[in-house]
Amino acid sequence: MAGNLAQKRVITTETAWVRRSLIGAALLFVFLFLVLPLAAVFTEALRKGFEAYLEGLREPDAWSAIRLTLITAAIAVPLNLVFGIAAAWCIAKYEFRGKAFLTTLVDLPFSVSPVVAGLIYVLVFGAQGWLGPWLAANGIKIVFAVPGIVLATIFVTFPFIARELIPLMQAQGNEEEQAAIVLGANGWQTFWHVTLPNIKWGLIYGVILCNARAMGEFGAVSVVSGHIRGQTNTMPLHVEILYNEYQSVAAFSVASLLALLALVTLAIKSVAEWQHERLMKATAELPPERPAAA
Repeated sequence: MAGNLAQKRVITTETAWVRRSLIGAALLFVFLFLVLPLAAVFTEALRKGFEAYLEGLREPDAWSAIRLTLITAAIAVPLNLVFGIAAAWCIAKYEFRGKAFLTTLVDLPFSVSPVVAGLIYVLVFGAQGWLGPWLAANGIKIVFAVPGIVLATIFVTFPFIARELIPLMQAQGNEEEQAAIVLGANGWQTFWHVTLPNIKWGLIYGVILCNARAMGEFGAVSVVSGHIRGQTNTMPLHVEILYNEYQSVAAFSVASLLALLALVTLAIKSVAEWQHERLMKATAELPPERPAAA
């Protein structure tokens, strides 16, 4: 028996040089394609000194781009939070005709190019679009304005929260919700006290990923924004304009701020994952409950 175990261990365990080669290749890949470009962004931003770096961020157009990026994320993420929870609850908790079609619609932004998504909004809300004449007659501006940027951002970020919650809710089932309803809880009480605590970590992950994509979206926003400096440029668009104008220090200054926001988002995600793992480990180490005495 021991010989068989030793033979299986030899067969299924890689040699030391294979493990070291794989680890080295992975670390080299991470360094070349993640760490080095990120370091290059901050190096180029500070190439002419910290004062030039701050000057690139103090520019009025840069502040406008930063403000618009934060406003867009502040609108898109809460809306996607509501839409994502509703879609995930509907898909995971109920069986109905057209469920597969609804799931496909949720995944649609993943399969459609962001540029195509922006063109869709131009086709619908643009001056020559389906609703363009009516919007112009009523003084409503969607395309080449903030509403168009928000709509495009919502479209491309919609699946993140829903796709994070759907498999989680499907794995949990609906037994706890049914038990709560049998005990007299209404729908809101069931959601607030049963469903939400069970999905809170998945919800946090989805919100973090959604926020990161909302702040960094380029393709769809580029189509619907019109590139109006100081008005409809988000941070990625402002970086492109500065770089095309050979203002490399200012471009990398704004890019470094965008990268810093991404790193903060990643840090928050890592802390949330660590807290979740610690909670799961503490729960697993709890002694089993003793049955109550008759």
